[in-house]
Amino acid sequence: MNALFSVIKNNKAIFIANDARLIKKCLLGFLILSFSFQSSEIGLIVRQVLVDAYLQVSVFVGFTLFLFIGLDVLTGFNVERFLKKTKKFHVPISTLLGALPGCGGAIIVVTQFIQGRISFGSLVAVLTSTMGDAAFLLLSQSPIDGMHIFMIACTTGIITGYLVDFCHHSNYLKVKKNFKVEFEKIERTFISRLNYIWLIIFFPGFVFGVMSAFQFDIHKFTILKNFNSAELIGSIGAIISIFMWTLNPLSDFQCSTEKSRNFLSRVIDVTNFVTTWVVCGFLFYELLLYFSDIDLKSLFQVWNIFIPLIAILFGFIPGCGPQIVITTFYLNGYIPFSAEIGNAISNDGDALFPAIALAPKAAIYATFYSGLPAILIAYSYMYFFE
Repeated sequence: MNALFSVIKNNKAIFIANDARLIKKCLLGFLILSFSFQSSEIGLIVRQVLVDAYLQVSVFVGFTLFLFIGLDVLTGFNVERFLKKTKKFHVPISTLLGALPGCGGAIIVVTQFIQGRISFGSLVAVLTSTMGDAAFLLLSQSPIDGMHIFMIACTTGIITGYLVDFCHHSNYLKVKKNFKVEFEKIERTFISRLNYIWLIIFFPGFVFGVMSAFQFDIHKFTILKNFNSAELIGSIGAIISIFMWTLNPLSDFQCSTEKSRNFLSRVIDVTNFVTTWVVCGFLFYELLLYFSDIDLKSLFQVWNIFIPLIAILFGFIPGCGPQIVITTFYLNGYIPFSAEIGNAISNDGDALFPAIALAPKAAIYATFYSGLPAILIAYSYMYFFE
C-alpha cells in the first residue's frame, strides 16, 4: 500500500509521499531478487516466474502505457477546465474519466470533489467505474474482457452516481474548506538514468512477447547452444524492472499522478510497478503449490460462492497493487469473471488516497456506495452466466 500524507497550509493541500515506503519496497524487491539467484528448485521457480511475467504481461503493459500516456501528452487535454464547463454532465463525465486505464482521470475527479466543484454522486460514479492500473494488465492480456469490464463499470457508475445525487442534496458531504489541491512535484529521479537500458531490453522483449502470444516457439532462438535468448531477455527485463521500482524514490501514487515528469519516465515507472505486483501474484500461486501441494483451482471451486465477495473486499484496499494481484489470478483462470467484475467496481485504485486524506467521511461513504453495486452485479453475473 502506498504511504501518503498531506500538508495543509493557507488552504492549500499538498500531497507528499512518505519516505518510509522505501524500506517496504526495498524489502520486497530484495526478497524477490535474492530468491531468483538461488540454485535450488525454488530459484528455478522464481526465475521462470520472472520470465513469464515479463514476456507475457510486462511488455504488453508497457506498450499499452506508451499508447495511453502518449495520447495524453500529445492532446494536452485540460480535464479540470472541461469539468468547469460541463456541470450538467458531471456524473457521466466522471464515470468515463474513472474508466480510463490508470488512476490519473479518477484522481482529477476526486480532487475536484475535494475543492467543492462536483457532487458526491460524481465522486461515487468515478470510484465505481475506476479500475486503476489493473486495467492496463487486463487490456494487455485480454482486451475483450477489458472492454466488457469497461462497459459494465461505466453503466454501473452512471446509474449509481445519478441515484446517489437523487437521494442526497447537492452539497452532501462536500468539504467545507475550499482547498487548492496540488501534488509534490518531482521531475526526475536518479533511477531515470536507467531508462535507456530499460528500453534496450524492452524492445526485443516485446518482440518475443508478441511471438509467444501467437504461439511461436521462442525457445528455438538461441545465442549459444542450450542458451535461450528469450529467457535471457525476460529474466533481465524483470530484474531491471523490479530493481528500478525498488529504488525509485517516487511512490506508486506519484507515478500515477505526477504529469510534470517526462513521458518516458511515466511509462517506465508505472510498468515497473505493475511488473513487480504481477511477479508477486505469480509467485504467490507457484510457491503456494510448491510448499502445500494444494490444487488452488479446486479450492476456489469449493469456495466458489465466496470468491466474488473476497475480490470485492480486496477492492476496498486503497492502491493498485492488490487489485493487480486479483486481475492476475483472473487472467490465469483461478477466479471467475464475476469476481473480476466485483473487484473492478469496488476497486478505487490510487484515487482514494486524496479523498481519505482530506474528506475521510466522504471517502468511506463513497466506498460503501460503490460496494453495493459491486455485490449486486458480481453475484447477478455469477447466477445468470457462470
